Amino acid sequence: MINLPNCPECDSEYTYEDGSLFICPECAHEWSQEEEAEETEKVYRDANGNVLQDGDDVTIIKDLKVKGSSSVLKIGTKVKGIRLVDGDHDIDCKIPGFGAMKLKSEFVKKA
Repeated sequence: MINLPNCPECDSEYTYEDGSLFICPECAHEWSQEEEAEETEKVYRDANGNVLQDGDDVTIIKDLKVKGSSSVLKIGTKVKGIRLVDGDHDIDCKIPGFGAMKLKSEFVKKA
């Protein structure tokens, strides 16, 4: 039995292959093997263009206002052990003195 990927739209396991395309019979989504490879290989980069990975240590390069608070994250604040996530804010982390926080990768540099 051939192992075919689940549909990226509806996560259906009933996909089938038609030539070079994968097709989902439940939602009618069609995609190619190249598209599937592109989706899984998202690269996260810091402000200097360095590739970021889970567990990296980074430094904040700009004073950032904390939403919902009068606090400010100061330039030069070091963040250890980041976790990369999909979404508008790329980085999940814990900042000493602030707690759990989400940051955009464009405002950090790799330490």
